[in-house]
Amino acid sequence: MTAVTNDEEQLYYKEITPSGFGIAIKLKKVLFSEQSKYQKVEVLESDSKLGRILTLDDLMMATEGDEYFYHEMIAHIPMINHKCPKDVLVIGGGDGGTVREVLKHKTVEHVVLCEIDKMVIDVSKEYLPTISCKLDDPKVEIRVEDAIKYIEDKKQQFDVILIDSTDPLGPGVGLFTEKFYTNVKEALKPDGIMVAQSESPVAFEEDIKSMYGMLKKVFPIVSSYTSPIPTYPGGYWAWAFCSENVEPLSYIDEERCAEITKQCKIYNKDYHLARFALPTFLDELVE
Repeated sequence: MTAVTNDEEQLYYKEITPSGFGIAIKLKKVLFSEQSKYQKVEVLESDSKLGRILTLDDLMMATEGDEYFYHEMIAHIPMINHKCPKDVLVIGGGDGGTVREVLKHKTVEHVVLCEIDKMVIDVSKEYLPTISCKLDDPKVEIRVEDAIKYIEDKKQQFDVILIDSTDPLGPGVGLFTEKFYTNVKEALKPDGIMVAQSESPVAFEEDIKSMYGMLKKVFPIVSSYTSPIPTYPGGYWAWAFCSENVEPLSYIDEERCAEITKQCKIYNKDYHLARFALPTFLDELVE
């Protein structure tokens, strides 16, 4: 349950997870609120250090103040683990944060952003310029279409695929199926890596169990890594690292790692190496 509420003349964004707890953020005003073909898109001006907030169907997607916790983790862990990522596909991620991080890698020649909802892209460009700042880069190809259909005929085209999806509901439902993951695997080049956001292990245990069960039917190598995200449900997030033949931490591009670290707020080599050390309860969830 989520809402923008007015409590004693103070606006709040509130999000309560299915586990019965959540967050509240003080707001100044609603900057944008419209229903697209797929979902409600809102940008909120917070009365906090978080700055502006992007929500979809009343669920937290990104804040200016802490988005790097998510975007640096989804991008740099697989990118640094790949020896030479040139062609990258980002599925979802219309706010542009993941694309921005991918383009920090000097090896990258072409990034495809496949986002179903053009409104998310347009709104992010207008209201969230620090996040969407690389969407007009000449290396970026934006495809406004359903990723489920886009990926069907792509064979061995991408070095890295990043599934920066919403939760498994609304337009994001089809991105959490065995058929979709199979098509993603076939779209990877040899030695390719796929990373997908895999929800909060604190707030969405059953979703994680289901997702990793499907992934393990498709990919020989499936590992989970985690990092805190202050404004996401539970404050703790997981990503699934998947490949046919590349083990996580089997390779670290030392030169790129050093270059990327200079441009990041959270990512560095030591932090990277520690991400795959899982707490016991999560290890049991994804086994």
